[in-house]
Amino acid sequence: MKTPQAKRVGFVSLGCPKALVDSERILTQLRQDGYDIAPDYDGADVVVVNTCGFIDSAKAESLEAIGEALEANGRVIVTGCMGKNSDDITRVHPKVLAVTGPQQYEDVVSAVHRHAPQPATHDPFTDLVPPPRTRPDAEARGVSGGTSAEARTDADSRTAGSDAGARTDANADDGIGIKLTPRHYAYLKISEGCNHKCRFCIIPSMRGRLVSRPVGEVLGEAERLVAAGVKELLVISQDTSAYGVDLKYKLDFWGGRPVRTRMKELCEGLGSLGAWVRLHYVYPYPHVDDIIPLMAENRILPYLDVPFQHGSPAVLKRMRRPAAAENTLERIRIWRGICPELTIRSTFIVGFPGETEAEFEELLDFLEEAQLDRVGCFQYSPVEGAAANDMPGPVPDEVKQERWEVFMQTQARISRERLQRKVGTVQEVLIDDIRVGRDEDGSAIGRSTADAPEIDGIVTITDGARLRPGDRVKVRIEAADDYDLFGRLDDPQ
Repeated sequence: MKTPQAKRVGFVSLGCPKALVDSERILTQLRQDGYDIAPDYDGADVVVVNTCGFIDSAKAESLEAIGEALEANGRVIVTGCMGKNSDDITRVHPKVLAVTGPQQYEDVVSAVHRHAPQPATHDPFTDLVPPPRTRPDAEARGVSGGTSAEARTDADSRTAGSDAGARTDANADDGIGIKLTPRHYAYLKISEGCNHKCRFCIIPSMRGRLVSRPVGEVLGEAERLVAAGVKELLVISQDTSAYGVDLKYKLDFWGGRPVRTRMKELCEGLGSLGAWVRLHYVYPYPHVDDIIPLMAENRILPYLDVPFQHGSPAVLKRMRRPAAAENTLERIRIWRGICPELTIRSTFIVGFPGETEAEFEELLDFLEEAQLDRVGCFQYSPVEGAAANDMPGPVPDEVKQERWEVFMQTQARISRERLQRKVGTVQEVLIDDIRVGRDEDGSAIGRSTADAPEIDGIVTITDGARLRPGDRVKVRIEAADDYDLFGRLDDPQ
């Protein structure tokens, strides 16, 4: 008797790394339920699109992706942040099969079961045990993997049909599940939601208040990832420095040892695993000072992603930013005094309602004083549901554009000067890709400890053809530009 073919699910993941982790969880559950992952639209019985709804451009891309999937396949289930307001989707695309909101994993899986039910392969009257779950075929291994070259520029996207080595061949019982990142790094989500009420942000209304994962659960996942070959753990959340607040730093257990559900104890545990540990979305609270010595001791990477958003105290107050009253510049000086190798990346907003020319100059002065290593900047745009929409003093678009250009020129110079200081030094580099082929030059592309994937710079290794993704090597830096480094292996074999 011929075994019925398992149903196949296509998947498109849009938005931030936190949404990517949601996609991984959904795909892992579908694999546990016997579904195969389709590498393209044509081979899918149904397509799931995980949307982003943070800003208008992300919503536009989400709607475009849904339309593309409908045109190519016709059977589409929508989930993610934009699904919070289903009318925004069904008004444009009334033919979607179902719409679910963020974190509604069970609802997504149920919708897939409803619209692409698996063929009955188990007869409870004649079969003593359930049929074994099959592993996905080789061609499905590339689904939804993405590299910086393949990702869309306005919102990170990972789409069925890519071939960057995503771990979709993982056994769902291995404690790891499906990963949409390359095999050598993985995002580690430690909490969901946010307790802040920033006027420009709608994340709390979409994802709710802070809910921290127990520290034993997080460390257990990290341990399994490292055992499976992951070389870099990227810690993500909406507010990493608030980790455990909602649980009142509850005592948990990992490996039989008591551990507090708190940022410092989490970092200590992660730092014992032997992988690179990179912290994202950290607010400059005083207790973050306790983490910096772990960086100085090389237990976790000397890297902090701190979303400062502005340099003017008045603007920060209008934004209702947490830690707006902290002396941020003094805190940065303290951090660098403890760990001189510390890399600080941040994001900023120009053109927030009411921003004056003097306040913008304060932001530029902040940049000059802070000397940040990696910086992104966005022009403020209204987001449906954000409190800032009702604020007086909207900044004209042409002024926003002019301020953005000045900001980026200023930071490009700072970045160039800081990178030039690394010329002649030896940096540890994690390899992401090898350029080998008819039209390639045989170089390797990697990242130093100062570079997070897809958002920071890269290191080009001109004699790296023999390397493999996931290798960690020493590189002597020979040149630098505004954002990237260039070098050769320090001890080629």
